[in-house]
Amino acid sequence: MGLEGDIPETADTLKGNALQKAQWVWDRTHTDCFADDTGLEVEALGGAPGVYSARYAGEHCSFDDNINKLLSALDGNTNRRACFRTVICLIENGVPTYFEGRVDGVILTERYGTDGFGYDPVFMPDRFAVSFAEMPLEVKNMISHRGIAVKKLADYLTS
Repeated sequence: MGLEGDIPETADTLKGNALQKAQWVWDRTHTDCFADDTGLEVEALGGAPGVYSARYAGEHCSFDDNINKLLSALDGNTNRRACFRTVICLIENGVPTYFEGRVDGVILTERYGTDGFGYDPVFMPDRFAVSFAEMPLEVKNMISHRGIAVKKLADYLTS
Protein backbone atom coordinates (compact mmCIF):
# COMPACT_ATOMS: atom_id res chain seq x y z
CA MET A 1 0.00 0.00 0.00
CA GLY A 2 3.05 2.21 -0.13
CA LEU A 3 3.14 2.89 3.59
CA GLU A 4 6.45 3.71 5.19
CA GLY A 5 7.53 4.26 8.75
CA ASP A 6 7.37 2.39 11.98
CA ILE A 7 3.95 1.48 13.27
CA PRO A 8 3.78 2.55 16.92
CA GLU A 9 3.27 0.00 19.65
CA THR A 10 3.22 2.08 22.82
CA ALA A 11 -0.05 1.14 24.53
CA ASP A 12 0.00 -0.65 27.86
CA THR A 13 -2.47 -3.38 26.84
CA LEU A 14 -2.65 -5.88 24.00
CA LYS A 15 -6.00 -4.41 22.95
CA GLY A 16 -4.50 -0.91 22.93
CA ASN A 17 -1.54 -1.98 20.80
CA ALA A 18 -3.76 -3.84 18.33
CA LEU A 19 -5.96 -0.75 17.98
CA GLN A 20 -2.98 1.57 17.68
CA LYS A 21 -1.45 -0.48 14.86
CA ALA A 22 -4.72 -0.93 12.94
CA GLN A 23 -5.60 2.75 13.44
CA TRP A 24 -2.19 3.77 12.03
CA VAL A 25 -2.98 1.92 8.79
CA TRP A 26 -6.60 3.11 8.69
CA ASP A 27 -5.62 6.75 9.19
CA ARG A 28 -3.28 6.60 6.19
CA THR A 29 -5.38 4.51 3.81
CA HIS A 30 -9.03 4.62 4.91
CA THR A 31 -9.06 0.95 3.95
CA ASP A 32 -10.54 -1.72 6.19
CA CYS A 33 -7.67 -3.48 7.93
CA PHE A 34 -6.68 -5.47 10.98
CA ALA A 35 -3.70 -5.76 13.28
CA ASP A 36 -2.92 -7.84 16.31
CA ASP A 37 -0.82 -7.91 19.42
CA THR A 38 0.21 -10.96 21.39
CA GLY A 39 1.71 -11.46 24.79
CA LEU A 40 2.68 -14.06 27.33
CA GLU A 41 1.17 -13.35 30.74
CA VAL A 42 2.66 -15.12 33.74
CA GLU A 43 0.56 -15.23 36.91
CA ALA A 44 3.47 -15.16 39.38
CA LEU A 45 4.91 -12.12 37.60
CA GLY A 46 1.71 -10.09 37.79
CA GLY A 47 0.97 -10.60 34.10
CA ALA A 48 4.49 -9.83 32.88
CA PRO A 49 5.96 -9.86 30.36
CA GLY A 50 2.58 -9.04 28.72
CA VAL A 51 2.84 -6.28 26.11
CA TYR A 52 6.62 -6.37 26.56
CA SER A 53 6.91 -10.06 25.61
CA ALA A 54 8.97 -9.46 22.48
CA ARG A 55 11.41 -7.16 24.29
CA TYR A 56 11.23 -8.53 27.83
CA ALA A 57 15.02 -8.78 28.14
CA GLY A 58 15.65 -5.42 26.45
CA GLU A 59 15.04 -3.52 23.25
CA HIS A 60 17.29 -5.58 20.95
CA CYS A 61 17.11 -8.94 22.74
CA SER A 62 16.79 -12.40 21.21
CA PHE A 63 14.18 -15.08 21.93
CA ASP A 64 16.80 -16.87 24.02
CA ASP A 65 17.45 -13.69 26.05
CA ASN A 66 13.72 -13.43 26.81
CA ILE A 67 13.46 -17.09 27.82
CA ASN A 68 16.54 -16.81 30.03
CA LYS A 69 15.10 -13.78 31.82
CA LEU A 70 11.73 -15.50 32.26
CA LEU A 71 13.22 -18.70 33.64
CA SER A 72 15.43 -16.68 35.98
CA ALA A 73 12.46 -14.64 37.21
CA LEU A 74 10.53 -17.85 37.96
CA ASP A 75 13.45 -19.75 39.49
CA GLY A 76 12.18 -21.50 42.63
CA ASN A 77 8.59 -20.33 42.07
CA THR A 78 6.01 -23.12 42.20
CA ASN A 79 3.29 -21.01 40.56
CA ARG A 80 4.13 -21.35 36.89
CA ARG A 81 0.63 -20.66 35.51
CA ALA A 82 0.63 -18.57 32.36
CA CYS A 83 -1.38 -17.80 29.27
CA PHE A 84 -0.73 -16.58 25.78
CA ARG A 85 -3.23 -13.99 24.56
CA THR A 86 -3.75 -12.49 21.12
CA VAL A 87 -6.04 -9.56 20.45
CA ILE A 88 -6.95 -8.69 16.86
CA CYS A 89 -8.43 -5.30 16.06
CA LEU A 90 -10.41 -5.14 12.82
CA ILE A 91 -11.29 -1.67 11.59
CA GLU A 92 -14.21 -1.53 9.18
CA ASN A 93 -15.44 1.85 8.01
CA GLY A 94 -13.43 3.42 10.83
CA VAL A 95 -15.05 1.30 13.56
CA PRO A 96 -12.90 -1.14 15.58
CA THR A 97 -14.06 -4.65 16.48
CA TYR A 98 -11.95 -6.98 18.64
CA PHE A 99 -11.31 -10.71 18.62
CA GLU A 100 -9.37 -12.45 21.37
CA GLY A 101 -7.70 -15.81 21.62
CA ARG A 102 -6.24 -17.30 24.76
CA VAL A 103 -4.50 -20.51 25.68
CA ASP A 104 -3.70 -21.36 29.29
CA GLY A 105 -0.81 -23.46 30.46
CA VAL A 106 2.40 -23.47 32.48
CA ILE A 107 5.96 -22.28 32.08
CA LEU A 108 8.34 -25.24 32.10
CA THR A 109 11.59 -25.16 34.06
CA GLU A 110 13.69 -25.69 30.92
CA ARG A 111 13.38 -25.65 27.12
CA TYR A 112 11.77 -28.55 25.25
CA GLY A 113 11.57 -28.79 21.47
CA THR A 114 13.04 -26.82 18.63
CA ASP A 115 10.06 -25.75 16.55
CA GLY A 116 8.06 -22.56 16.89
CA PHE A 117 9.49 -19.31 18.13
CA GLY A 118 9.55 -17.01 21.10
CA TYR A 119 8.52 -18.67 24.34
CA ASP A 120 7.27 -21.87 22.63
CA PRO A 121 10.02 -24.12 24.11
CA VAL A 122 9.02 -23.24 27.69
CA PHE A 123 5.21 -23.05 27.36
CA MET A 124 3.13 -26.19 27.80
CA PRO A 125 -0.61 -25.71 27.18
CA ASP A 126 -3.15 -27.29 29.49
CA ARG A 127 -4.25 -30.83 28.54
CA PHE A 128 -0.97 -31.48 26.71
CA ALA A 129 2.25 -33.13 27.83
CA VAL A 130 4.52 -31.29 25.37
CA SER A 131 5.63 -27.70 24.84
CA PHE A 132 4.41 -25.61 21.91
CA ALA A 133 7.88 -26.14 20.37
CA GLU A 134 7.37 -29.94 20.39
CA MET A 135 3.90 -29.89 18.80
CA PRO A 136 3.17 -30.45 15.14
CA LEU A 137 2.33 -27.06 13.64
CA GLU A 138 -1.17 -28.20 12.66
CA VAL A 139 -1.98 -29.05 16.29
CA LYS A 140 -0.48 -25.85 17.66
CA ASN A 141 -2.42 -23.73 15.16
CA MET A 142 -5.69 -25.41 16.18
CA ILE A 143 -5.26 -24.68 19.89
CA SER A 144 -3.09 -21.57 19.96
CA HIS A 145 -4.11 -18.09 21.00
CA ARG A 146 -3.48 -16.80 17.47
CA GLY A 147 -5.41 -19.66 15.90
CA ILE A 148 -8.39 -19.01 18.17
CA ALA A 149 -8.36 -15.25 17.50
CA VAL A 150 -7.99 -15.73 13.74
CA LYS A 151 -10.85 -18.26 13.71
CA LYS A 152 -13.09 -15.73 15.48
CA LEU A 153 -12.11 -13.07 12.94
CA ALA A 154 -12.72 -15.45 10.02
CA ASP A 155 -16.11 -16.52 11.42
CA TYR A 156 -17.09 -12.85 11.79
CA LEU A 157 -15.99 -12.00 8.25
CA THR A 158 -17.86 -14.96 6.73
CA SER A 159 -21.09 -14.58 8.73
